[in-house]
Amino acid sequence: MDAWLTNRLAPLLLQFLLDDVTAEKTLDVELELEGLLQELGRELLEWAFNSLEPDEADAAPHDVLDGSSGYRRLIKKTTNRDVATLFGRIMLHRRGYRSWDRDDGEPIIFPLERQLGLVEKTTPAMAGRIARRMAEAGATQNATLDWLRREHQLAIGAARLRRLCETVAGAVEEQRETLQAKQLWQWLEAAQTTRGRHKPVLSVGRDGVSFHVQSVYEVGSTATVSVYGRDGKRLGTVYLAQPSEPYQTTLSRQLTRLIQQVLAGWNGPEPRLCYVTDAGDAETRYYREVLRPMRDPKRPSRRLEWIRVIDYFHASERIAIMAKAIKFRNDRDSLAWSRRMLKLLKKQGGAGRVLRSAACLAKRLGVKQYLRKEFTRATNYIRKRTQWMRYPTKGAADRKRRYRSRLQDRVHPAAQALRHAMETRRSQRDS
Repeated sequence: MDAWLTNRLAPLLLQFLLDDVTAEKTLDVELELEGLLQELGRELLEWAFNSLEPDEADAAPHDVLDGSSGYRRLIKKTTNRDVATLFGRIMLHRRGYRSWDRDDGEPIIFPLERQLGLVEKTTPAMAGRIARRMAEAGATQNATLDWLRREHQLAIGAARLRRLCETVAGAVEEQRETLQAKQLWQWLEAAQTTRGRHKPVLSVGRDGVSFHVQSVYEVGSTATVSVYGRDGKRLGTVYLAQPSEPYQTTLSRQLTRLIQQVLAGWNGPEPRLCYVTDAGDAETRYYREVLRPMRDPKRPSRRLEWIRVIDYFHASERIAIMAKAIKFRNDRDSLAWSRRMLKLLKKQGGAGRVLRSAACLAKRLGVKQYLRKEFTRATNYIRKRTQWMRYPTKGAADRKRRYRSRLQDRVHPAAQALRHAMETRRSQRDS
């Protein structure tokens, strides 16, 4: 470490302090310092890892047990030249142990690698960072491999990357449900402290994701569980996803377990339960067969009450299709109508008003022939699902009630006295 300071770090920083400061020199010194510190970290980590096992064979155990199998110590250490770390690639000199029974399929093990937690020749910190990178939206294998070469000077193959992500996913899956439930409990607790007129909401959502695989389109399944505070703002969301599968049974099973664990372990006031989807076949079947008959985990005799909502995004897509199909004079009129309908959809009875407006315009202006089927399908989507398009906010209704109450309080005192006398006479007659 002293040699590093004397020979490499100190001259770099001293030269920067003595020269005239410019943007170019600041950029150069920062990038060079980053490279030096990364190299220092790599050398320190390599030294620390290789110091864990004694060099003398007699100082190491002669035999070790792994499960029901026994292994005997080898005389010399061998080198793993491709251990991936946050600081780059290092070489690990470790001692192997050969199986007593060489026909068991795994003749040699390396206890040090297992103690260090190496996964596909990758340290736990690096494996976690790679897995998070692959889990990001829009990530691909090639993009991740390029990022590894650019940021960490690591060159690994696509097959190794896939095995690494599969191993990490399997290890995380064992703890996923418990950790997600704990996080949702924290958000529910935080939601109780928020200010607002609404009741905290536990919102469950499902949808499908289409992706192209070898000239075939597959549909994966996704699910979300979100918590909203009293002010209507989202505090957080946990996510579930599964590849293409008939009837999406795996995702349904995971989502059901998570919901029941959250409700069973939550000790605070019961939140409002909401189910938001696009009303596809799998999503509707899950509501009909699982959520609607679901019992309260704490009181099995009581059935949970779920508020089902068609998400606004998919409903607004149908308005865009109708606007495109109707024969407006120009695109500006089409866009103006669709914007008015999007606002109208959020009001009380908005879905019916949107359908009436579309039907009137279709009769007066006509519908493009090649989009007639799409127009009919879009109107049927809204018509059949009107009861679940609950977009008018409860706060708006509350405000209207308070406004009417204030108006009644402002009426003439004589009218108030007359109303009071009528109510008194009515109560006497009833008695």
